[in-house]
Amino acid sequence: MNHLSGETSPYLLQHAGNPVDWYPWGEEALSRARELNRPLLVSVGYAACHWCHVMARESFEDPRVAALMNEAFVCVKVDREERPDIDAVCMDACQALNGSGGWPLNVFMTPSQEPFFAGTYFPPHGRAGMPSWAMVVEAIGQAWRSDPERLAGQAAEIARALAEATELTADGATPLPETVIADSVAALAYGFDDEYGGWGGAPKFPPHSRIELLLAAGTPEPALQTLRGMAAGGIYDQLGGGFHRYTVDATWTVPHFEKMLYDNALLARAYLHGWQVSGEPRLREVCEQTLDFVLRELRGPEGGFCTSLDADSDGGEGRYYVWTPAQVREALLDPELAAGAISYFGVSDGGNFDHGTSVLTARGSAAPPARLETIRAALAAARSRRSRPARDEKRLTGMNALMLTALAEAGAVLGRSDYVEAARVCADFVLQDLRDSEGHLLRSYRDGHAHLAGQLEDYAYLLQALVVLYEATFTERYYLAAVELADDLLARFADPRGGGFFTTAAEQPALAGRRKDSQDAPLPSANGTAALALLRLARLSGAARYTDAAAGALALLGPMAARQPSVFGEVLQALDLYLAPSHEVALVGDNGAGPLARAYRSHLRPHAVLAGCADVSAPGETGPRTVIAGSEAGKETAPGERFPSQLPVKHAGRTTIGETAAAGDGSVVPLLAGRTAIDGLPTAYVCEHFNCKLPVTDVRAFQQQLGDLDA
Repeated sequence: MNHLSGETSPYLLQHAGNPVDWYPWGEEALSRARELNRPLLVSVGYAACHWCHVMARESFEDPRVAALMNEAFVCVKVDREERPDIDAVCMDACQALNGSGGWPLNVFMTPSQEPFFAGTYFPPHGRAGMPSWAMVVEAIGQAWRSDPERLAGQAAEIARALAEATELTADGATPLPETVIADSVAALAYGFDDEYGGWGGAPKFPPHSRIELLLAAGTPEPALQTLRGMAAGGIYDQLGGGFHRYTVDATWTVPHFEKMLYDNALLARAYLHGWQVSGEPRLREVCEQTLDFVLRELRGPEGGFCTSLDADSDGGEGRYYVWTPAQVREALLDPELAAGAISYFGVSDGGNFDHGTSVLTARGSAAPPARLETIRAALAAARSRRSRPARDEKRLTGMNALMLTALAEAGAVLGRSDYVEAARVCADFVLQDLRDSEGHLLRSYRDGHAHLAGQLEDYAYLLQALVVLYEATFTERYYLAAVELADDLLARFADPRGGGFFTTAAEQPALAGRRKDSQDAPLPSANGTAALALLRLARLSGAARYTDAAAGALALLGPMAARQPSVFGEVLQALDLYLAPSHEVALVGDNGAGPLARAYRSHLRPHAVLAGCADVSAPGETGPRTVIAGSEAGKETAPGERFPSQLPVKHAGRTTIGETAAAGDGSVVPLLAGRTAIDGLPTAYVCEHFNCKLPVTDVRAFQQQLGDLDA
């Protein structure tokens, strides 16, 4: 037994019985490396990673290989999902040294934590020009013993390059064109797959943020085509709902079979938005089936969500999901139903996967919907008797936030109270059980124990979730929690001089300098999400500090996003919201499920925010209140801590959020200040920069006002 037995990460616990003397990342391992003057061997992976399991079986469980590792190195195991900051530095080093990366990720560092060699999977025996893992370990161990100064010098050069790459500061010398969003959207036509949707060739990953950008920017067809293509492919579980991580081909057919919570959260929301834009029933169906899968298979008893399902089961990848014609016939019994299923799902004798098995797709001859549901139910029942993939039981704050965002918005839009309730329970779990004694977020939870300091993605994704949950429920405590979290984010992660947000809080030790993660890879850019969420909170609160902080991030990242829109979809969404006129809608006397709320949610409105209360006599909930004064709109941050508030964009006619949102009546949400019901009826206020049109109670008049904004 090594040093991993006390960890909570299932991935680390999978390696607790290895003969390798693994340590978790921490001061114990770092001190030992310095004391022994041995390099660190940092091995990064995650529980659902197929090739991580393969390398573990082939090499880390081999006593001979383990002895080589233990003799020459201090060996450290890292769960990339728990420590994305360590993973990011290791991945940067691997890409700098090799031009590519992936998992498992194996990085050799000096005792002072500077990388000097990196690679991904190595086989147990050398082949096709690739050395075995044992050969790599022996060679690097010998090189360190014979000439440590040379490796240390190489490591110092790499460390300097990595540190320079993290030193991002805003350059306002060249303004972005007013057409930056249109230009970026047009650039996304390059590399688009006109047949199957998505971008590029094999392997093919779900482009969550690009889909959302195209839908928000009013260029939906490439996004819709991608949503249709994925829904018809094997990346989508045709029986149980939910999405696998990616496909090894360009046609969305054969996936790597792990199912990640974050993919399913992001894609459920993308399909919801696609349905709002297009009205296509299949997109709504996929959204609901995906959320139902998550509630059924990834939800814990406390209401939080587990991180992933493994790719492997029964000793092989994908065995839970694939079929032969004989297995279909055995499951369905009825020859006519079996023939329809084999045709519809593309099951063949030769198969499209290993050993003549087929990943189910939905590209065959159409089956009658009633019969199709019968087929799906029978096949799903038969599949449920197979050995199920393992589940990663840890709950991560950021990933839970993404899921509760999807549940809250889908529940409100689709009238699914079960989704909204699941979002509430998840939010309450995170806010109660994933915080330290000072109220700061913690990152990881398992078996009643939460630990590890929250990182920017935890704060940004949860801030977005709380704003969306408030808009879905009109529950003031979620708005207040969003304000509290936003202020903590600004205090501990923001760079008020250089713009943007650091990955780790100021008090956290950082490897190779404090990074500012900017691109979507594979999660949405935390800087982009932070900017989006802060802008939306600013439009509810009228608080200039949130707009200024978001503008600082966009000034920093906007020029890069304009040059590389394919990997900056989240940042571009935030930039699109920043440049758009500020639209706010307040509903008084509507509990969030009335005809006015339904009219608002009938379309995707990416540039608007929604506030409301059920009480027709006065806005807000009863009981103690925290007042957020609307005059905050004109307040600046302290001298020396001011955010770069001027985003260099050529954009005429933009005004700041108005100062008219004075909360003199004690309203918690300034957008509701002074709003009252007309004649005791549910009433809508449609506003632009807090300047409102005449209030209306008629749904058609409300829709007309909304249409004017959308135009």
